Amino acid sequence: MKLSIFLAIGLFLGELVSAQSAVDFANLAKYRDDNSAIVNTKKKVDVVFMGNSITEGWVKSHSEFFSENNYVGRGISGQTSSQMLLRFQNDVVALKPRLVVINAGTNDIAENAGAYNPDFTFNNIKAMADIARSNGIKVIIASVLPAASFPWRKEITDVAQKVDALNSKLKQYSHSHKLAFTDYNTVMRNEKGGMREGLSSDGIHPNSAGYAIMEPIIKNAVHQALGRK
Repeated sequence: MKLSIFLAIGLFLGELVSAQSAVDFANLAKYRDDNSAIVNTKKKVDVVFMGNSITEGWVKSHSEFFSENNYVGRGISGQTSSQMLLRFQNDVVALKPRLVVINAGTNDIAENAGAYNPDFTFNNIKAMADIARSNGIKVIIASVLPAASFPWRKEITDVAQKVDALNSKLKQYSHSHKLAFTDYNTVMRNEKGGMREGLSSDGIHPNSAGYAIMEPIIKNAVHQALGRK
């Protein structure tokens, strides 16, 4: 009998640890307090930007762009599309925005959470779009930014080709499902498919000049999606 009790307790603790690991994997706690403040005050949010370090860095380097336009950033450095999908309910849907901008794929291709599977990444982004639409939230899918290589994963090859293939699939899906697709990539890339000189210090993360290119592009797309002039 005692063995059965200890076994049950062990199984329970194992499930608890697994659940906690899942929470840690998605970093659900990062924006928990900020999300609660928005929900509790019933603040109206126009746009949530779901993304990785590119989005997180954008908010840190030009917070005025977000505050002045009633945009909310929900980027977490290093995250893949699967991690974003896990926190999509808490970091996007719960805030009841009018629109979400989804920018994912860079860290999937960089294999931050395992081998890159383009179909798996595409389906994660598609799932986020489906969840948003089912909750009455408009969707803009943003292209993966140009990249020729990853400083932290130099062994990964054909990066630009993988980025282009994913962007092509996302653009096709967006058009066939009447979703907005915002293309940062074309105007920010060089002839080899990497980031243009002067737009990034590491070839991945935009600097002020890079974000200055992105901002009017996405602002115009948001205005069109929300029917603004």
